[in-house]
Amino acid sequence: MKSFQITASVLALAAIAPMAEARDQIRIVGSSTVFPYTQAVAEEFANQGGAAPVVESTGTGGGMQIFCAGVGADHPDITGASRAMKKSEYELCVQNGVTDITEAMIGYDGLAIAISRANETDWDLTLEQVYKALAAKVPVDGQLVDNPYKKWSDIDAALPDTPILAYGPPPTSGTRDAFVELAMHVGCAATDYAKALKEANADDYKKFVEEDCSRMRQDGPFVEAGENDNLIVQRLEADPNAVGIFGYSFLYENLDKLKDVKINGVEANMDTIASFEYPISRPLFIYVKNAHRGVIPGLNEFLATYASEDALGKGGYLEERGLVVLSDEALAAVQDALTKGVNMAAPQK
Repeated sequence: MKSFQITASVLALAAIAPMAEARDQIRIVGSSTVFPYTQAVAEEFANQGGAAPVVESTGTGGGMQIFCAGVGADHPDITGASRAMKKSEYELCVQNGVTDITEAMIGYDGLAIAISRANETDWDLTLEQVYKALAAKVPVDGQLVDNPYKKWSDIDAALPDTPILAYGPPPTSGTRDAFVELAMHVGCAATDYAKALKEANADDYKKFVEEDCSRMRQDGPFVEAGENDNLIVQRLEADPNAVGIFGYSFLYENLDKLKDVKINGVEANMDTIASFEYPISRPLFIYVKNAHRGVIPGLNEFLATYASEDALGKGGYLEERGLVVLSDEALAAVQDALTKGVNMAAPQK
């Protein structure tokens, strides 16, 4: 056993040692939602004299696959995520020798449903209505059927008499994962069909939620718009009746063009997201490969820049870009983890 540990250490060192010579820029992948925040920190770091990090928007799921592929110059140092790392992703990391990872929750975000300001309707949807508009199958007259709703008014006569058209994230996106869990599942559970099924058979209800409540419709009204949230903004400007689904920061940065769709009567803003009164709220993360600390030039200094009060604190430049900041106590814990390289516990699910 001892000889195996020595051999493993030698192999790990062999993989890490060439990194300083092979790469002199920090490499970051991950969530399109976290991207603008990380890019802002990268710009600040470069302004302070550091080598500008390379930041790529790959989506949360894609970022995890790239991040967990291995240790060394060919693999990124950090990944952003709009949800927590999954157990399966952590196991992939461990399988590929990525065994020392710092998890840092950098703040909160809401999943905004937005529409062009050219649309004059004062939109207010329940999550049940969102589910009925966007799910592949919905209950009608006690039966689960292919989604028949073409207009919002088909769901409720009080809603606009316009075609349902929603631009949203692809399956590789953490935003999609969060939207399914926080909006689709909750809206689905609110239906009479789901309530009756839950009362009759817990196992059937669980299977129903995991399968039928999770699938987005593919017959036209829901359009996967890729990982470029700016493209969704452009499409909403072009079609005043279309709605878009993306992180709150993109709504915040485009309030001159877009307005939010209230959910259960609650507007998406920094206060309602921080209090979780806005029902589609979530935490945002970055994950750091600790084996790269002290080897990739500037990584520790970059993480210190990210953890600073100027970035993550109240009134910081990330809050100005739409990040909902942490409490002082939570921020102190994140700063400690990022600067000391605290190794995360394995996820349970």
